[in-house]
Amino acid sequence: MRRWRALIVLGTAQFLMVLDTSVMNVSISQLVDDFDTEVTTIQAVITLYALVMAAFMIIGGRLGDILGRRRLFFAGLIVYGTGSAVTALAPTVWVLALGWSVVEGLGAAMVLPAMAALVAESYRGRDRAVAYGVIGGLAGAGIAVGPLLGGWVTTYLTWRLVFAGEVVVVLAVLSCRRMITEAGRTGSHPRLDGVGAALSAAGLALGVLGVLQSSTWGWVSPRNPPFTVLGFSPTLFVVGAGIGVLALFVHWERRREEQGSDPLVHLQLLRRPALRSGLMALLGQNLILLGLFFVIPLYLQVVQGFDAFQTGLRLLPVSVTMLVASVLASAVGRKAGPRRVVRLALLVMAAAVVWLLATIDPVIDDAQFAGAMALVGVGTGLLASQLGNVVQSSVGEEERSEVGGLQFTAQNLGSALGTALIGSILLGALAHTFTAQVADNPQLSEEARTQTGIALESGISFVTTDQVRSAAEKAGLPPSEVQAVTDSYASAQLDGLKAAIFATGGVTLATFLVTPRLPAGSGSRTKKKETRAPAGDVGSTR
Repeated sequence: MRRWRALIVLGTAQFLMVLDTSVMNVSISQLVDDFDTEVTTIQAVITLYALVMAAFMIIGGRLGDILGRRRLFFAGLIVYGTGSAVTALAPTVWVLALGWSVVEGLGAAMVLPAMAALVAESYRGRDRAVAYGVIGGLAGAGIAVGPLLGGWVTTYLTWRLVFAGEVVVVLAVLSCRRMITEAGRTGSHPRLDGVGAALSAAGLALGVLGVLQSSTWGWVSPRNPPFTVLGFSPTLFVVGAGIGVLALFVHWERRREEQGSDPLVHLQLLRRPALRSGLMALLGQNLILLGLFFVIPLYLQVVQGFDAFQTGLRLLPVSVTMLVASVLASAVGRKAGPRRVVRLALLVMAAAVVWLLATIDPVIDDAQFAGAMALVGVGTGLLASQLGNVVQSSVGEEERSEVGGLQFTAQNLGSALGTALIGSILLGALAHTFTAQVADNPQLSEEARTQTGIALESGISFVTTDQVRSAAEKAGLPPSEVQAVTDSYASAQLDGLKAAIFATGGVTLATFLVTPRLPAGSGSRTKKKETRAPAGDVGSTR
């Protein structure tokens, strides 16, 4: 056990970083009630968390090279614990966003790249593949266990206790800091590229902000935006501005390299096929997973009326199969190669999406739903077992932190886009279907259609049918038309959910396009044969 002590500490941090995202997802309905807000607001808070991590992850990776990975890892945990404390005590949704989305997001951006580098530095060869399989499994378990743990606490106590508990876990990890070691480095430390950091953060933030707001602003025709651009919705212009800023970032980084200055990212790293494919696959993995974990709790809580704990129970098959698949697949990957395992994982995920689509009904079939979720866990576990090792094993020791930043930027960009894009598709399909059904329903009068249209112009949210019924009654509609509007909304809900889940299937198939450049052999092999270095024998504690 001595050589796995570092993995226990690092794995606990990884589990913690992803746990509260799934807690937030399963607690959406309770958060809406507690803060007297809407689903779209909580969606924005969830997306902002992933966005902050994505925007600052590259910077966090670079700071690991400058300050030392071990030092940054524990400093980030302190920041993260502070954010958890603020979240636990948040009196308003804006304080919740500050503590969870911003402060915890910044702490995670410091911890995760350093963690990835420390795992790679602490283990070699077969041990490294096992370590990354465990790390991937714990990440998946955090996403999957969160609904059960968070659901129970939210239903019978309060969601705030989860974040208070995170503070306790952070203190426990900090007390084990001597178990994490880092080899001493020679030579000068790189300097932080401030301009590059600002450009990368701004570009990523603008891009995801545009996608997130598309559900409110509309993609082309303005729905309810704060302003318009030449009569069009600002969504595509904001996304385009983000792409433009990222293009400027790339130009700036190339110029820095030509001048011999330290760039924020050495762009030549992205010319390595295995690394590039691994990063794209990680982006796809998290886009699929977080998209599903945003949509499915809405189906269970808003449509089926389950509380947070009942929702967590129905997501339990994911946690079991994900953890088992990720641990077992690390050994399979050494024999079959990461490329085959990742392709198998994507096929399993595609099958799971098809199965899930068949389960979206007004009355849930628990057995069918459990089977579909178990298959989601298998596919995700297979992916998680391979990609971290592929990314880290494609570079040398000096590039670990920088690549760790890229690795978690890809993951969290995928998470942000998963929540924002899939959520946008959900609300867009809901609005389109509801509008069409109201327009075509012969039971509705012209006045009812007009009032519904006015309500839709001010924006649509994913709410319960009881809330729709109540709104229709307050509008003075007769009972027959109230029922017709409610039935139309209920049908549109299911169509919106199916459209969002179907979109994750499209992302799954698109991810196949990046797999040809993944390693055909073991992702843990390098050009030079490595010898195993137990975690407890690596370097000194700085």
